[in-house]
Amino acid sequence: MVKGPESLPNGVNGVGNGHHHQDYFDPSAPPPFKIGEIRAAIPKHCWVKNPWRSLSYVLRDVLVVTALGAAALHFNNWLFWPLYWAAQGTMFWALFVLGHDCGHGSFSDSLMLNSVVGHILHSFILVPYHGWRISHRTHHQNHGHVEKDESWVPMTEKIYKNLDSATKTLRFSFPFPIFAYPFYLWNRSPGKEGSHFNPFSKLFTPSDRRDVFTSTLCWSIMFCALLCLSFIMGPSFMFMLYGIPYLIFVVWLDFVTYLHHHGYKQKLPWYRGKEWDYLRGGLTTVDRDYGWVNNIHHDIGTHVIHHLFPQIPHYHLVEATQAAKPVLGKYYREPEKSGPFPLHLIKYFQRSISQDHFVSETGDIVFYQTDPLLLKNSCLNNNKTH
Repeated sequence: MVKGPESLPNGVNGVGNGHHHQDYFDPSAPPPFKIGEIRAAIPKHCWVKNPWRSLSYVLRDVLVVTALGAAALHFNNWLFWPLYWAAQGTMFWALFVLGHDCGHGSFSDSLMLNSVVGHILHSFILVPYHGWRISHRTHHQNHGHVEKDESWVPMTEKIYKNLDSATKTLRFSFPFPIFAYPFYLWNRSPGKEGSHFNPFSKLFTPSDRRDVFTSTLCWSIMFCALLCLSFIMGPSFMFMLYGIPYLIFVVWLDFVTYLHHHGYKQKLPWYRGKEWDYLRGGLTTVDRDYGWVNNIHHDIGTHVIHHLFPQIPHYHLVEATQAAKPVLGKYYREPEKSGPFPLHLIKYFQRSISQDHFVSETGDIVFYQTDPLLLKNSCLNNNKTH
């Protein structure tokens, strides 16, 4: 059941978004194609995983991270540090994407190679590889599902109204949400329980426990190594060398993953019950253009095809998307072109964070709704900062 037109957000029923009624496209309508038709349109070589090519990207990124660290140790001055923070934080994010590919198995066909490389890359940036891999798999299997999705999952109105004001502020006021990832790893999202570090968490099945324990152990070793280096080099220096790049990596992760599923100019649906299926959920994903960063972070902004077919290596995503677009038709939303840096996306992030607060308790197709009081406070705070 779709919520009635009076409850749909501005732009959903073609009113207030510049569309004439006959031009309006309903993104929640069941698509006229099957997922097999999309799969058939993608060239066969796009499915082939080349471990040597994948490893070459790891080598590239590790060399850049090492060179940036060496330059920071050499120059160690305030002219260089801001450049270093921006570059190294972005490279940490690139390492994360490669570890993410290991988790999907799109890195190679070898489970051992995927696990070893994934643990090295993710542990270095304080991500528990298996813990996150498993929850991210849950996200892909249930994308677009109100209750079962795992990444930036919407809150129902009841859960939202039971949040205290501090939690609402942290979740819906810029810039707090772009630092959410470490808290998500420890506690998940509001309304969900479990930790990515605890083998006995509700996130995991008994068969996952050994893997989760292994990843938590690797994470702990890296954390202890950072503590030791802080005693040797000084905590303030380690904060500049590692801590600030880590925070910038977190900003990239939260910014990019949020915009994969939110902030499009037209409200996109979320599903539950009989209206949800894997294809319709995946089609609510949004591609984004990140300019120069596209190559650096391994085209992760080319996200629709990645969500439908996470087995495709990142270096084939652009070609696979071009091949699939004739099948997808209007269900594919062409990304807005970026300049060298994706500054144009900040406004979409801020607008969505301030307006997309909760979804209805009822209905199998729902759209984000806005808490007028929180929106008013958010606008007042934004005006004060400008």
